Amino acid sequence: MGNLVQDVMTRNPKVLRASSTVMDAACTMRDFKIGDVIVVDDTNMVRGIVTDRDLVVKAVASGSDPSKTSIESICTKDITVLKPTQTTEDAVKIMREKAIRRLPVVEGDNLVGIVSLGDLAKRIDSGSCLGQISAAPPNN
Repeated sequence: MGNLVQDVMTRNPKVLRASSTVMDAACTMRDFKIGDVIVVDDTNMVRGIVTDRDLVVKAVASGSDPSKTSIESICTKDITVLKPTQTTEDAVKIMREKAIRRLPVVEGDNLVGIVSLGDLAKRIDSGSCLGQISAAPPNN
């Protein structure tokens, strides 16, 4: 059997409430040198994901005020999640089929991690270009 998602995922991903602003998300991504934030409701249930690309394409490029626009209005709500006990092969298959780069990991109703294309590349093919780039420290 292959590696499990729990072996490669990033634990305790950054979350923001759906009512948080685009500015909140941008500052969180900057401060933690990450490219995504999980969107949760008041009960901490996963409701979506917002990426750095979402900030640019769905908010900035459309002329939205980042200090007044909620991340709920720009996040991707139709998300696929993984269980920590699923295999990395499952994650790769889902990412390939759905053309997505990040998958939240949930156990029951609780968010326990996130697995990215880079996480998988570092573990499965660390010598690949993507694996090497993903292992390098952030350049910002």
